[in-house]
Amino acid sequence: MSSMITTASWVPRGFAAPFPKKYTFDEAEFERIAELAKLQLDDANVDLEEAQEEKDGSAKVQEEGGASTKNAAKDGAMDEDEEEVDVNDDDLKEYDLEHYDDDEEDQPEGQKMDMFGNVKSLAYYESNKEDPYITIPDGQDDEDEDREDLQILATDNLLLAAKVEDELAHLEVYVYEDEADNLYVHHDIMLPAIPLCVEWLDVAVGKQSVEQQSSAANFVAIGTMDPDIEIWDLDTVDCMYPNAILGQGGNPEDEKKKKKKKKSKKANDEYHVDAVLSLAANRNHRNLLASASADKTVKLWDLNTTKCAKSYSYHTDKVCSLAWHTVESTVLLSGSYDRTIVAADMRAPDAKVHRWGVESDVENVRWDPHDPNCFFVSTENGIIHYHDARNAPSSPSESKPLWTLQAHDESLSSFDVNSKIPGFMATGSTDKTVKLWNITPTGPQMVVSRNLDVGRVFSATFAPDVDVAFRLAVAGSKGTMHIWDTSTNASVRKAFGSRMANKPDAEFVEDKLVGVAADDSSSDSDEGDEDEEDEEDDDEEDDQDNDADSMDED
Repeated sequence: MSSMITTASWVPRGFAAPFPKKYTFDEAEFERIAELAKLQLDDANVDLEEAQEEKDGSAKVQEEGGASTKNAAKDGAMDEDEEEVDVNDDDLKEYDLEHYDDDEEDQPEGQKMDMFGNVKSLAYYESNKEDPYITIPDGQDDEDEDREDLQILATDNLLLAAKVEDELAHLEVYVYEDEADNLYVHHDIMLPAIPLCVEWLDVAVGKQSVEQQSSAANFVAIGTMDPDIEIWDLDTVDCMYPNAILGQGGNPEDEKKKKKKKKSKKANDEYHVDAVLSLAANRNHRNLLASASADKTVKLWDLNTTKCAKSYSYHTDKVCSLAWHTVESTVLLSGSYDRTIVAADMRAPDAKVHRWGVESDVENVRWDPHDPNCFFVSTENGIIHYHDARNAPSSPSESKPLWTLQAHDESLSSFDVNSKIPGFMATGSTDKTVKLWNITPTGPQMVVSRNLDVGRVFSATFAPDVDVAFRLAVAGSKGTMHIWDTSTNASVRKAFGSRMANKPDAEFVEDKLVGVAADDSSSDSDEGDEDEEDEEDDDEEDDQDNDADSMDED
């Protein structure tokens, strides 16, 4: 069995409910799910109709001679096999076949032929306590034990990992127990397609009261290979359906447009029509969520109404990454496979936008959390560009970054800039290594390079809380999640010791790495490289204090 974690995200402390609630399936929830299920059934019927039309168009009725031959053969077979059934036979009498097709009121008393027999005559009780045949009372101890198992402490962090195992896609919600340095899966959420991006939300969406929407909440938005965006409540365990769906699948009243969905993939202003590649929540305007799609559009969603507020077409190819400005909260940065990066004010969709160009497909974009005038761009060929947004070029081909860095030899699939520790950057690549960098005034210098045995690295993100800011979550193609406390690394302490609140013992040199048990098997592409990885690890650890030689200063 192969598995991989495609993306991951932290949840800050203090937002998760101390005791997540169990999912409640009441009448209102049944009606909501029935509407969503009807939409899925409509999709299936449209597929069936299209398949039938295609079959009817290609199939032709046989000639009369062939049809007559077939009918004659059929009639002969029926004559040969036909026998009269004696309903008075002793073995058949007990089944009362004479009245098998009668209406219910015409059947003899006591001979109801319902699917479930005489189930209507059974007695039902509202609770087990009222049922005289149940002598074992409900166990309060079991309930207390289940409640304790679900408990999340104020010092615990949640980690969200979008995982694929064979043909099964789901979101795993990890809990990192701070005191015990323990990482485990708290619960998971089933997903309809391969997950591509996750974004934590601090606002309630969907079937919530006005009071809940105005207060802090603990939700997650998930983008997949499907065009719809699902939003789930992280404080509810064992949910059947998402709290809300952003897109065409979340509008039960729009059935006519739903039926046309399969026939047209044309981009529009109301919903995405292709895979959702990136999500970005606006932390200042909490009801706004931006999404980027393979349909070449960026859409802005109002989480209060779950409708698309505006659609933007700044790019000519797939839009793969988004980032809201840290100070100018209406400015959105977007990167695309068209090899351009756009910074645009969402309030002025018709205004001319600033555009920068890079040498290959964009992977990720980030604003510098310590300098709001600058931003980072990573590309498919392993390069990071650092631009000053105030120096916008007249054309993308004339872009001049402040510096560039050849961080990896392969695709730079993930990177993060520590928001709490100035100058601390982490990069992850499909070359299976994670590198830590110290960004100096002239550019970044490599601090350490490690292979953390997660396969090709797809996600590398720093913890969002101040006292654990040195923790780095790393996941990849082997389907495992590792938490690396980088403050325990000697090279990191040497580079950032003055910025640590609690500096570890200088003699302690062993890196602290916490993870869950690895899967029994990994992706096929990783298995053949294990011996090579071990040799690379030895070489990398010997050179972990060396600076990066591949950095070009502009």
